[in-house]
Formats: sequence, structure tokens, C-alpha cells
Amino acid sequence: MLEQDEKWWVGYCPKVPGANGQGLTRKDCLHNLEEAVKLMLEDRLEDGLRGVPSEAIREVLTIA
Repeated sequence: MLEQDEKWWVGYCPKVPGANGQGLTRKDCLHNLEEAVKLMLEDRLEDGLRGVPSEAIREVLTIA
């Protein structure tokens, strides 16, 4: 979701609460939002794996 607040563009990602970005251009806003989403997901992955035994089986689940 993007909105313009005077000269700034502000973006939010409802599927990743807390992730937001801003920029003077729409393109910059989207780039910053993308980076914020990546950082949030990396952080959540680290949290999710904390305490998981090293012998646990890891598989990648792809949702189409």
C-alpha cells in the first residue's frame, strides 16, 4: 500500500506488520519497503529457528 504525504511517498506491507518504507519518489519508497520486508523476514526466521535442534530436518515449502 502506498500513499503520498506532501512530497514523501510512504509504503506499508499489511502481510508483514511493522514493515514500512518511504522515499521522495514512488520508486525509492518501493525499494525501501522491499528492504524493510527482507529485514523483517530474516529477523523472524532467526527467531523461529532459535532453539531448534541441529539434527532437525529442514525443508523448503513453496506456496504457489
